[in-house]
Amino acid sequence: MVHTHGYRTDVIDAGAARRSRLPTVTTVHGFTGVGGWRGRLYEYLQRRAFRHFDAVVAVSRPLVTLLRNDGVSADRVHMIPNAYAPGEFIARDDARRSLGLGDGFIAGWIGRLSQEKAPDVFVAALDLVDGAISGAIIGSGRETPRHSPRVTRLGQIADAARMMKAFDVLVLSSRTEGTPMVLFEAMAAHVPVVATAVGGVPDVVSDTEALLVPPERPEALARAIEAVRDDPAAARTRAAAAAKRLSTEYAVGPWVERYAAVYRGVR
Repeated sequence: MVHTHGYRTDVIDAGAARRSRLPTVTTVHGFTGVGGWRGRLYEYLQRRAFRHFDAVVAVSRPLVTLLRNDGVSADRVHMIPNAYAPGEFIARDDARRSLGLGDGFIAGWIGRLSQEKAPDVFVAALDLVDGAISGAIIGSGRETPRHSPRVTRLGQIADAARMMKAFDVLVLSSRTEGTPMVLFEAMAAHVPVVATAVGGVPDVVSDTEALLVPPERPEALARAIEAVRDDPAAARTRAAAAAKRLSTEYAVGPWVERYAAVYRGVR
């Protein structure tokens, strides 16, 4: 059996596997919808290729709907959200020293600097907050957001999740998502979350575990960041609920069993 991830392997390697009469499985993590004509062509070819797989795993409910609308047979589509095995986190003060961050309330952003992840919306939101709130961005990519005196760019950092406790709030400003791992990392670290309600995010956290806002709304993002700062007790309560939900609903053991069932079904 061959299990692929991403448009290159979905189109090229899975096709070679089928010609060798091997069962094929793919996991669909999401689509950017951006990248110019070449990116759109690759995405078109990938989405057509899904019809030929023995099993297609979607990491969120919106992706299930999209796959069925694309003509993938319903009995071949399986919804399996990502899982997370918590690692160790560096203590808040040590993480801040390591990152060169000072005191005060810091909103963190971790991810690929790309249009779908919307670092520009995060920077715009930080420019709209009232009071002494600063931001820090960890990540690299083509979509470098404009400069803001409120935001420190830290570049790419290996194993950045270990630094999560440096932040008073983790902000997910994405325009589109599957099931983002950085969300799980913040939940595991008991860091409050402000996120856009896109893709699989609302399936992972509700208003009980995070503050959710519409995408492309820096004003709403700014107000939510202020709410975490202004009511830390409520933020801690949401963070604790998020950590509990992570441990009960997104554990690795059940996730492995669900994939094993998919594999058995295509043998």
